[in-house]
Amino acid sequence: MILADDSKPWPIVERFLQTLPAGSIGLDIGCGNGKYLTVNPHIFIVASDRSENLVKIANQHQPHASVVADNLLLPHPSGSFDFAISIAVVHHLSTRARRVQAVAAMLESLRRTNWMGKGRQPSSGDPGGKALIYVWALEQKSSRRGWDEGDEQDVMVPWVMKSNSRDGGSKEAKTFNRYYHLYRQGELEEDIIEAGGSIIKSGYEKDNWWAIAVRSGHLG
Repeated sequence: MILADDSKPWPIVERFLQTLPAGSIGLDIGCGNGKYLTVNPHIFIVASDRSENLVKIANQHQPHASVVADNLLLPHPSGSFDFAISIAVVHHLSTRARRVQAVAAMLESLRRTNWMGKGRQPSSGDPGGKALIYVWALEQKSSRRGWDEGDEQDVMVPWVMKSNSRDGGSKEAKTFNRYYHLYRQGELEEDIIEAGGSIIKSGYEKDNWWAIAVRSGHLG
């Protein structure tokens, strides 16, 4: 069972945003309450989420913009953004086709790159817009959840939401079961390549797989 706590930026996401050039314009896809909008005051972020209530909260982080949108069909012009982040979002989609579609929609929003082709690294030059994607890992043997290689990858996880009681007393707790696809090692990279991306860097952090990717040069 998980207590919902969406307040603290994750270190690699924070570092990714803080090292972007001043004036960069990008996307936070599945922004939740907008906690990443305040990490770097020298960039501009267009945030989006399916939840209208969360977008209202994210809108408080001015001067950034927040919109209600579906991450499978983003309402943004193609090839326009310097960066995009999607943190703990793609793993909530229930089929591989939908997960690859979500990654492809993110990559489509990025500035183009001169990279040679699918999955290949560039020799030099501007790599174009970059995307950072985070997903839950299957390999969590040391966590309290205890999942590991060989376990079921599609799971329902109890998620506890706490809110103040109507009489102002103690907080009330409600439990919701949320779907997760637990990514095995290498699976995120496979989805990115299938979606038409090339991987700059990838790794593991605190029960999550992450990757930084760009659009491959072969895309038209």
